[in-house]
Amino acid sequence: MGPIEFEANNWMWSGGFYSHLFGIGGILLTTLILISTGYFNAFGAPFPALYWPHLGLLYKNKGKKRRPVRVYMDGCFDLMHYGHANALRQAKSLGDELVVGVVSDEQIVANKGPPVLSMEERLILVKGLKWVDEVIPDAPYEISEEFMNKLFNKYNIDYIIHGDDPCLLPDGSDAYASAKKVGRYKQIKRTEGVSSTDIVGRILSSMKKGDCNENHEEKNHSANSDSFKTNMSDFLPTSHRIMQFSNGKGPLPNSRVVYIDGAFDLFHAGHVEILRSAKKLGDFLLVGVHDDQVLSEKRGRHAIMHLHERSLSVLACRYVDEVIIGAPWEVSKDMIATFNISVVVHGTVSENNCEAQTDPYAIPKSMGIFQTIKSPRDTTTLSVAKRIIDNFEAYKQRNKKKKVSEDRYYSEKAFVAGD
Repeated sequence: MGPIEFEANNWMWSGGFYSHLFGIGGILLTTLILISTGYFNAFGAPFPALYWPHLGLLYKNKGKKRRPVRVYMDGCFDLMHYGHANALRQAKSLGDELVVGVVSDEQIVANKGPPVLSMEERLILVKGLKWVDEVIPDAPYEISEEFMNKLFNKYNIDYIIHGDDPCLLPDGSDAYASAKKVGRYKQIKRTEGVSSTDIVGRILSSMKKGDCNENHEEKNHSANSDSFKTNMSDFLPTSHRIMQFSNGKGPLPNSRVVYIDGAFDLFHAGHVEILRSAKKLGDFLLVGVHDDQVLSEKRGRHAIMHLHERSLSVLACRYVDEVIIGAPWEVSKDMIATFNISVVVHGTVSENNCEAQTDPYAIPKSMGIFQTIKSPRDTTTLSVAKRIIDNFEAYKQRNKKKKVSEDRYYSEKAFVAGD
């Protein structure tokens, strides 16, 4: 029997209860007290205190606080999208603390092909997700036995997480075989309707149509783009998914509400940084995401990701408190009053290359609540897309290789329970 915390039971010997320990009733009461304190557990008697909650005399375990369950998930997180965010959300639900490994550029080149985003950009994106507690840069693509033991011993990882889609090394072996062998592997459900491979295809298809206004690229690559043409999106948005990504909290009556709007297409490091800067100006960050039709009319090109995909990416950002899905192009006085907006902000780097007929911020400017903030990065959706176009052949080969494994996954796909 372990040591009994007598200080927790000093009331047994105090004058107020001393007389209760005599007579037959007192003997019965004493017996129940000893059971509730775990006294008889020394003899193998299974008498947990919770069997007698009505007594109000229960011994409460003052043991050490339970160590948080730490889970690990890795990935390339190239062309970060809501599927990545949902995977990490699911991983976090399997533990208390989520540690994320971001695979190195060299490992991505060796196993997949050239990454679109740099390690710095991918780290900013992963750290910007609300479910991530810790990040390990330059993680290996394979969970080798050596790296697995490092996770267990140095980072105190309890479980290693991956989606239900296979992750194979160039030799065809399972990248997570070691974790599965020792029983420290858990699986989550892959988010349907999006992948980095699919997004690359969308970008090339958009370039073919001239949506990104890169006429020289359109001329050079339009003949080769047919093999990449994909449906714009297979994602089926649900209210449940939006609730999972949402904070579920509104601003307090005295909160300083900051409003910023945009397309937030191909959610990138520049978006994360400007949202972080905006959040510093108040207590509650409200983000307006323009719908597909508005972007097409005002900017003269279609968004690569559709409205609900872009909204989920913004909702997943740790600096964002609420999103207006399909926000109006112009910020009206009624909108400012409805959401109790204190300040409207806009960055110095803009995706809008077309001359606007009207100033969308005219009203907040007239009210003296408009503020321009310096964009921490000059990254734009077009600059990210152009990286792919400028390296067309390399990404053509990368997509071709990845498409084979993705087609196999979907042809063998079965229902997987999960969230």
